[in-house]
Amino acid sequence: MTQTIQKILVANRGEIARRIMRTCRKMGIATVAVYSEADAEMPFVDEADEAIRLGPAPSSESYLRIDRILEATAMTKSDAIHPGYGFLSENAGFAQACAEAGVIFIGPTPDAIQAMGSKREAKALVEKAGVPVIPGYDGSNQDPKVLAEEAIKIGFPVLLKASAGGGGKGMKRVVEASELPDAIASAAREGKSSFGDGTLLVEKYIEDPRHVEIQILGDRHGNLIHLNERECSIQRRHQKIVEETPSTALDPALRNQMGEAAVRCGKAIGYTNAGTVEFILAPDHSFYFLEVNTRLQVEHPITECVTGLDLVEEQILVAQGEALRTTQEAVRFEGAAIEVRLYAEDPAAGFLPQSGRVVDWNMPAAEGLRVDSGVESGSEVGIHYDPMLAKIITSAESRPLALQRMRRALRSLSVQGVTTNRDFLLKVLDHPAFIAGDIDTHFIDRHLQQELDDAVSEPDHHRAAMAAALAEQQVRDGRRVLLPNIPSGWRNNFHSPQWVEYAVGDRDLRVTYRHLGDNCFDVGIGGEAHRVCVVSWEAPELVVEEGPHRWRARVSFDADRTYVHSGQLSLALERKPRFPDKSKEIPAGGCIAPMPGKVVQLRVAEGDPVTAGQVLLIMEAMKMEHTVTAPQDGTVTQVSVEEGEQVDADALLIVVDAS
Repeated sequence: MTQTIQKILVANRGEIARRIMRTCRKMGIATVAVYSEADAEMPFVDEADEAIRLGPAPSSESYLRIDRILEATAMTKSDAIHPGYGFLSENAGFAQACAEAGVIFIGPTPDAIQAMGSKREAKALVEKAGVPVIPGYDGSNQDPKVLAEEAIKIGFPVLLKASAGGGGKGMKRVVEASELPDAIASAAREGKSSFGDGTLLVEKYIEDPRHVEIQILGDRHGNLIHLNERECSIQRRHQKIVEETPSTALDPALRNQMGEAAVRCGKAIGYTNAGTVEFILAPDHSFYFLEVNTRLQVEHPITECVTGLDLVEEQILVAQGEALRTTQEAVRFEGAAIEVRLYAEDPAAGFLPQSGRVVDWNMPAAEGLRVDSGVESGSEVGIHYDPMLAKIITSAESRPLALQRMRRALRSLSVQGVTTNRDFLLKVLDHPAFIAGDIDTHFIDRHLQQELDDAVSEPDHHRAAMAAALAEQQVRDGRRVLLPNIPSGWRNNFHSPQWVEYAVGDRDLRVTYRHLGDNCFDVGIGGEAHRVCVVSWEAPELVVEEGPHRWRARVSFDADRTYVHSGQLSLALERKPRFPDKSKEIPAGGCIAPMPGKVVQLRVAEGDPVTAGQVLLIMEAMKMEHTVTAPQDGTVTQVSVEEGEQVDADALLIVVDAS
């Protein structure tokens, strides 16, 4: 029997909540958002027809509260729930609770989620269906000594994986026995923190693998098809950042083999709705089952681009009891598409997640461009959730054109206020090996490890500082109400120019400028003189002309910071005070918090001797662990935090005295 869904509660947040709501509007379905206190001002809340506040910021008190979500469903008389991805999307108990409450769960059955929810049980099940699996240990004995012994038996390198995990959380690559104790403990903690289950698997690590997944779609009438592959090999911390389809590694024969294997996996568990079967592809084109994600994937838009399907719409129709609208033979697979994940993170600091306010968000529309964004100008990026800001997708009739469109899209993107991986993504797309399709999951370590620090040239620094100073002058000039005809910066001593000093990373830049009339200026920076005219200023867009060259910059202000975006250049400049506050200086040997987070383990006390590089404490932020190490040999003279304490970014944690 079929049932027409009238109202869907989206049990998720950010860009995926907005993306689901977009399809709901297209289908004429009302939407309900649920949100934590930290998300009250986020765009997805405003875009829903109704919204219910769940509770405090921690996901354990909001987005993971099944009881509160079902209460919100009843309160709003929603007849279906879409879980998105992450949070409760692969929680069999949640799917079962929905069924018991008479609410349609837009996803697979609780039994299917249960069967694939444990990597250990999933591996055994698909192996019986004739799908190749990776050698490893998936036993119930989780004693760390047993796990270490099994790892040694398998042979290094091995991969520790949280059995209930996904998204790279609870996953550690180990290359020698001495690393096992810490890696096992850390993987188990991350698995427990992220998924409520610290059970681990140990698998043989396949050298130079590619990560290829197959999208499947099934209904309640026994129909199950695949929608071909997505290549997801560009990863950091075992988490995808670039995906594309078709894969450059697959020919039609291998594509059919992997598609058929994925369908066998789905049929083995009676799969319905949308799901993804993930495989490891070895250099010799042998492939091995990795896992089944029993939900919509982050990278589903690229499949939509080449098939013409709306996967959320297909999910909703299947959940209503309808049969699939297409057959395996009729699946379209045309053109190429690529997706990048834009994260608030710092590649130069080991891709450390970042938090803060998005001061400026601007992405000009373009042919073949789709943006699924969770933020807009003014949005807060907090410490409690995954730091992905948006999915950026381009498509075209060929891979080279899709890549070129993506490069232009990223270069035109202005995202200011938080550090992002935008420039790093461009380095991936511009690399000759990526352009040639010669990739694997070690691509970043192999090709770009030395380029994580986004060095900016001196001319670019100068251009950004010049744009910042001129935009600031235009703002001041526009506010003047007295003597409006007197040139900006007029003073008794005309030979003394106006000046401003900026800090850009570890570089200080002093900009001097003198108004010449007609909105033209003599500008000095780095020992060079420039004559520049401001053609127009309509905040935040600045157009300037220097000789025959006219160029544009997008300039945004936030307290003492100025953000400049011009072409590929994107820089944050800090306006230096004329009288610095010496009290804010960090003591020698001081260790500060790299970002806001929680101290989960404190390994030293005052008076302890330590060596350079020794782990002093472990923090948790955005569901990932981060270690703070000793900057030098010495003695711990100050410990300013306790286990369980929440600390702000740049808070002083520990001081190590070298004397």
